[in-house]
Amino acid sequence: MVEELVAAGVTLASAGVVYAMAAARVVKQYERGVVFRLGRLRDEVRGPGFTMIVPFVDRLQKVNMQVVTMPVPAQEGITRDNVTVRVDAVVYFKVTGPAEAVVRVEDYRFAVAQMAQTSLRSIIGKSELDDLLSNREKLNQGLELMIDSPAVEWGVTIDRVEIKDVSLPETMKRSMARQAEADRERRARVINADAELQASKKLAEAAQQMADTPAALQLRLLQTVTAVAAEKNSTLVLPFPVELLRFLEKAQQQGPQPVQQQPVQQSVEQRPVQQSVEQQPVHEQLPAAEPPSDSSQG
Repeated sequence: MVEELVAAGVTLASAGVVYAMAAARVVKQYERGVVFRLGRLRDEVRGPGFTMIVPFVDRLQKVNMQVVTMPVPAQEGITRDNVTVRVDAVVYFKVTGPAEAVVRVEDYRFAVAQMAQTSLRSIIGKSELDDLLSNREKLNQGLELMIDSPAVEWGVTIDRVEIKDVSLPETMKRSMARQAEADRERRARVINADAELQASKKLAEAAQQMADTPAALQLRLLQTVTAVAAEKNSTLVLPFPVELLRFLEKAQQQGPQPVQQQPVQQSVEQRPVQQSVEQQPVHEQLPAAEPPSDSSQG
């Protein structure tokens, strides 16, 4: 009798151990447990720690509550200004309703991935190229709203959406590079023109100042010569002051020109007279020289 009681006690203890082992479950800190009893969802969501279920009756499904980082494959599309681009993004989301994530959608990860790809293509078609390149923050917010609207019903909350890269065709890259170069050249020319305008104003003021004091112009000339000579060049260009030429011209005009011209005219008139006087005996002596030549021949 005692042996039968001991055997029954051991059997019950073994059955209790097996039952406890089959019913015991451990839920981690970042997980939540959803219990289905005979296929029916229980309202209670099991928190982290040790929990028990009814073996062969209940089924515990664990749901990860951590933030999931999901890359969105590059999507090719045409922008509103007819430019073909390839855009990829990344989505950060987490589960806030474990029961909805298990019951209302078969695979919430796959559903979020497909929704992100569709929304990204829609954003590409509604945006222009300049917005994709410079106004990404606004596009990120619009993309987040488009994905979050259906995901709320699945117990999923979109934490953040970021556009990673925008790939452009090579021809478009070259066109943008030429446009940027032309813009920089335009700004450089405008800056150069402003500098020339300011320099011309300063030079005009300096010229007016030097006009009042002519010695300042000569000092400036000497400074220029000194600066050029310091470079040890083989050729030195020395500008000739125009004022000195004007001074010489005035001095020449003020000289006694009529007094100097009279003897010159007399000398010019006397020259043919002297020549005629000297040439007259020559013409007279030529006939006297002819007879000796005839006598010698005879």
